[in-house]
Amino acid sequence: MQVVNPAAVAPIKAGMQYEFERTAPPEGFPALPRIPGGRYTDPAFLALEDAYVWKRSWLYGCHIDEIPEPGHFVLYKRLGAPVIIVHGKDGVVRAFYNTCSHRGAPLVKDVAGQVDGFSCPYHGWTYALDGRLINLRDKRDFRDFDMSCHPLKAIACERYGNWIFVNGDAQAEPFAETLGEIPSHMADVGLDELRFVHKKSYRVQCNVKVLLDAFLEVYHLKSIHQNTVDRFLDYRGTTITLWPRGHSLMVTPNRRPDWEDPGVKGMRKVATASEITAKHNPSYNIWPNLVTPIADSGLPFLLFWPLGPREMEIEVIWFAPDWGGGELHPLWPARIANFERILYEDTQFAVHIQESVESPAYAGITLNYQERRLYHWHEELDRRIGPERVPEALRVTPVLGPFVKQHGV
Repeated sequence: MQVVNPAAVAPIKAGMQYEFERTAPPEGFPALPRIPGGRYTDPAFLALEDAYVWKRSWLYGCHIDEIPEPGHFVLYKRLGAPVIIVHGKDGVVRAFYNTCSHRGAPLVKDVAGQVDGFSCPYHGWTYALDGRLINLRDKRDFRDFDMSCHPLKAIACERYGNWIFVNGDAQAEPFAETLGEIPSHMADVGLDELRFVHKKSYRVQCNVKVLLDAFLEVYHLKSIHQNTVDRFLDYRGTTITLWPRGHSLMVTPNRRPDWEDPGVKGMRKVATASEITAKHNPSYNIWPNLVTPIADSGLPFLLFWPLGPREMEIEVIWFAPDWGGGELHPLWPARIANFERILYEDTQFAVHIQESVESPAYAGITLNYQERRLYHWHEELDRRIGPERVPEALRVTPVLGPFVKQHGV
């Protein structure tokens, strides 16, 4: 099992100490320009975001536990057009649009299942699990017909540990290459041993960025989480790493080095977990919409999905270190319920914030040094869309380049 790069631990510990001791932002850190409020409300901007981000980014699809054997599939609907993610007979996981190459009928209607292949219910065209067209009715009636020219249309699909990611962009850069240093940092949680535990979604009446913003900073802890998270985390020592392509890491120290969450006592822990993972609170943002606060006892994926200009869904998926063939630890339901309580604290004002950002009094977001992950996220958003496509009044000025850690530096 791979262990986190030890060279990554020392800078984080030094960073926390620096954060505790500083009396101002670092020398040379700029005053962050205001983020225009229209980026949360303007229909034209949101259309650009939909076209250039949500349909052209690597997005979480499923966990291998959901498609454990050949023929298992899930129907994925986060890209606008339905997609089948399927475990092939050769062990490879692939993704195809749920569209027959004959006349576009859907191949599957169930959200999940197991099949030997795909057969169109409309005219009976049949496909192998790898997408090849292998049979069709009345082939004699098709002149000069080459079945090899009519496979299912595939989309980019890659595996990271036991997680499956998909991308609707046919020219997408390989997912592994986009992650940079993230795999070496997250290796200590035993990615290949994490198993699926639980999934639940929550709809919130706000633009997706309104809620995502809250999970990219801890500036709000003392206001929103006074009786929960703020009791054991000390936000003053939070250290942040900005990476290329919008990714970032935020590590918030526990108030007491010897503190242990009573809600996870007795749960299986990953033996290779670094000091940062075991004794502090690292939270990664894999751009654009995945936030994962990892721990040596397991982790959630928090996925932020747009449903419209003023509606979004947060999907919470839990994973745990492999617990063998027995039952899941009995504390897991309580752990999930406790997190749900914290999630409510974060979502309770979202609909009211949405109303406020639509007010004519709202000019935009004024951020401080602690909130720089938000600005980093928006800089990447403009890069993905293409600054020349963004109306000038809605662009963000790129200023964080000198503070982004390059791979290997």
